[in-house]
Amino acid sequence: MTLKQLEAFYWAATCASFALASERLHLSVSSLSKRLAELESALGAPLFDRAGHRARLTEAGQRLLPLAADLLQRAEQARMAVGPGATLSGIAHLGTGELASMTWLARAVAWLRARHPAMELRIEVDIGAHLARRVEQAELDAAVISGAASRPTLSALPLGQAAFVWCASAELAAGIERLDAESWSRHTLVALPRGSGVTQLQDGWMARAGARPRAVLSCSQWGAVASLLAAGQGIGMLPLGLADGLVQRGILCRLAATEPLSTLDYGFHFRHNDPRPLVAALRQACLETVDFDAPGPFF
Repeated sequence: MTLKQLEAFYWAATCASFALASERLHLSVSSLSKRLAELESALGAPLFDRAGHRARLTEAGQRLLPLAADLLQRAEQARMAVGPGATLSGIAHLGTGELASMTWLARAVAWLRARHPAMELRIEVDIGAHLARRVEQAELDAAVISGAASRPTLSALPLGQAAFVWCASAELAAGIERLDAESWSRHTLVALPRGSGVTQLQDGWMARAGARPRAVLSCSQWGAVASLLAAGQGIGMLPLGLADGLVQRGILCRLAATEPLSTLDYGFHFRHNDPRPLVAALRQACLETVDFDAPGPFF
């Protein structure tokens, strides 16, 4: 039994498919299968039931998985304790929403590169629902997502909160003394698509205010939302840092409202059976640099 065989088993057991596990290890599927077969031969027991459409862990495989994860973690700790530099290497896959990418993600990357220069970081920006699925399937090592963990295999460590404000162009804002249900009956809501944590915050506000917008204009990026608002196409909710920058430049106006907007909680989401130091390093980088209300470099 070797560490490479255990590593192959760990990724095959936690990824959505052997093909994805092979990608994470930079192996061909046949090479991965060979390592798994060698490990099964060394242990004298099958670790996967390959009879169905997708290979599933046998009882022996389920018993081995936490032990393999622990052994791999200890091997990495030994390498860091004894090896030169005591830094992490390898490829880290981090998912994040657009808000984190616009505000503090660059600082998190700088924090990681200063401490682990040999680590190769790959960042994926997407909406929370997609990121959670990809973390669960081991396409991503972790992700910054709003709300609590939405899947039973994931855990979430609280990171921070983001504040939001209602905004509109100066022309639209001039006709709105206070944003209420009557105002929304005359105006379009410009918003991110369903699946974003922000839509839950928005829906909660609408329910409390008893409001229903005249129409909804959905777009997938904060920059597009801000551009549509500036063009007078409707009213929308923007992150505080983005809104403040645009208000100070005279591009948008903040709107007073009958109901206050809640803040949105964000967390560091990861597979709870993943004890690798790489994940811990990603988590620490996020904790050290998080600031969702920070002004971005472009607004």
